[in-house]
Amino acid sequence: MEHQIAHMDLDSFFVSVERLQDSRLEGRPVIIGGQSNRGVVASCSYEARAYGISSAMPMKTARQLCPHGVFIRGDSGLYSKYSNVVTEVISESVPLYEKASIDEFYLDLTGMDRFFGCMKLVGELKQRIHKEVGLPISFGLSVNKTVSKVATGEAKPAGQLQVARGQEKGFLAPLSVRKIPGVGAETYRTLRGLGIEQIRSIQEMPKELMEKTLGKNGLEIWKKSNGIDPSPVIAWHERKSLSMERTFDRDTIDIAKLKGILTAMTESLAYQLRKGQKLTQCVAVKIRYSDFNTHTLQQRVAYTSADHILIPQVLDLFERLYQRRILIRLIGVRFSELVGGGHQMDLFEDRAEMMQLYEAMDRIRNRYGDRSVMRAAGMLAKSIGRNDNPFDGSAPLLLANRRS
Repeated sequence: MEHQIAHMDLDSFFVSVERLQDSRLEGRPVIIGGQSNRGVVASCSYEARAYGISSAMPMKTARQLCPHGVFIRGDSGLYSKYSNVVTEVISESVPLYEKASIDEFYLDLTGMDRFFGCMKLVGELKQRIHKEVGLPISFGLSVNKTVSKVATGEAKPAGQLQVARGQEKGFLAPLSVRKIPGVGAETYRTLRGLGIEQIRSIQEMPKELMEKTLGKNGLEIWKKSNGIDPSPVIAWHERKSLSMERTFDRDTIDIAKLKGILTAMTESLAYQLRKGQKLTQCVAVKIRYSDFNTHTLQQRVAYTSADHILIPQVLDLFERLYQRRILIRLIGVRFSELVGGGHQMDLFEDRAEMMQLYEAMDRIRNRYGDRSVMRAAGMLAKSIGRNDNPFDGSAPLLLANRRS
């Protein structure tokens, strides 16, 4: 059976949400992100892009390029709310969909063309989202995820585009290699160094040469350039999660130690989120007492993967959950309702140094292991309770790489 995969992407999502709150922003160059000179652009309107502004650009540069623009700090909680509303509309309309990030979705419509034209179905869903939620959205339709995602990009803003079966290579050929999902700045520079600017150049290369040049990633780029992508749409209702638990050899009531362990767990899980380019919207803490009674408390949060946001949430949940004041046998942390798109939401930080700090720490972890850089609270957790260390387990002190 011929696959029919649609990709839907909300246009300038953050900006569109802000315009719903304030209609005076319509038609104006809007820039969202950290507001200090050290901040970074998280998103911008098409009007702002005309001035050369783009995501991840230093806010100071954006102000120089467009001094009369409207600069907004951004509200991750508000964006999460609208993302959930759009998700609900999609879930009511199609049987199988994947929420790839806060503002983009894949729909598997395979077999539905026998009952209802796929292009018509997605077109009506597009109109429904715009009517009920008020947000503009674009979509692409083809036989696989890669071609549909590229088609969406070509259809923007507020457009739609179908690539018929057998036309994938011809559609991709004249486009820039930057259009291929997964081709970042470094890979693009490498390809440009080889004289490769258009996708057709990759199509004409032997796949062995691409693999030799860029390794496994080169082979994946070659496949995508040729319109080959067998990856399935992963059902959103599976609700993947990340979790970590610790059972103690001896039950404990050492609050400082417990908080230190929770801090270390949260830090480790947050690193895993960033490594997988994921965000969480639900945080949970679990406690099992010495009598084996188990209790869990969870809290929805604005999509994030940042330690300094998640750790206070976890510690607050622990404070609210731990009411019995008896020995604890096990504690755990779980992040659920995960979506992709970790980078963009991190750009709301006022100081670009925070994002750069996470990137630097994660580079060390990638090389030396996820415990090579950690907060003092987590690092000292094992020693707390065995000496008179007054450390309370909640300080945000960061220790340098212990192996350097």
